[in-house]
Amino acid sequence: MINSVVHHVQVIVNMSFTNKVVLITGGGSGIGAATAILFTREDAQVAIVGRIEEKLTKVAEECEKYGKRPLVIKADVSIDEELNSIIDKTVTQYGKLDILVNNAGITVLTKLLDADLVQNFDKIVKVNLRAIVSLSNKAAPHIINTKGSIINVSSILSTKVRGDQIIYGSLKAALDYFTRASALDLAPYGVRVNAVNPGYTKTNLLNFFGQEDIWERLIPRIPLGKCAEASEVGNMILYLASDKAKSVTGSTYVIDNGSMHM
Repeated sequence: MINSVVHHVQVIVNMSFTNKVVLITGGGSGIGAATAILFTREDAQVAIVGRIEEKLTKVAEECEKYGKRPLVIKADVSIDEELNSIIDKTVTQYGKLDILVNNAGITVLTKLLDADLVQNFDKIVKVNLRAIVSLSNKAAPHIINTKGSIINVSSILSTKVRGDQIIYGSLKAALDYFTRASALDLAPYGVRVNAVNPGYTKTNLLNFFGQEDIWERLIPRIPLGKCAEASEVGNMILYLASDKAKSVTGSTYVIDNGSMHM
């Protein structure tokens, strides 16, 4: 009995991604960049996707310090012609796909009475939901072959309501549902699907609003008195992709320093 327990402990502790192929969208900065570096440190073969090649190149150079240079795919996931090539390029390079991290996302402050609400909806939905659905659909047959996993980067705003994030929050709520439904759909094939739901995280997405003092104003209000680092979210993504989480699917993991309760 004790030998069996020890064996299982040894298996569970292992989080090596040797011979695993990982595709990460939004890989040029923030959570995506941190996740790419962490996977490379754990010996994975990584492909990173983004719109700005210079940023992707910098991330690739950081990854290369750990012995492997990722495949760089310059693509805008809101454009079908570019989106449709991502899986093919990854599989052509590495021969398979084990893990998909749907991380690319954009946001715009939106309220119901905004004159440009529908235009902003059309813009955001292409990246924050449609691209994820499309990429997951194209990746699924390959991930079924490897019995891998999909991790979607959602947000606490899927359940924490703000009046000025009516579109972003609604789409993240839809992403949480898509995550759970996909998990049920792919479970018979041995594929797991989960989401991470970050709160305030030090990424360029928050800096987008042009408020240089945003961290100074936010931190005193957060229960743990700090914002998450992108690498903390990345570590959760690695956990969910690893055999440590081999019984976890259809779950959403909040990483918010208590922000849900602000």
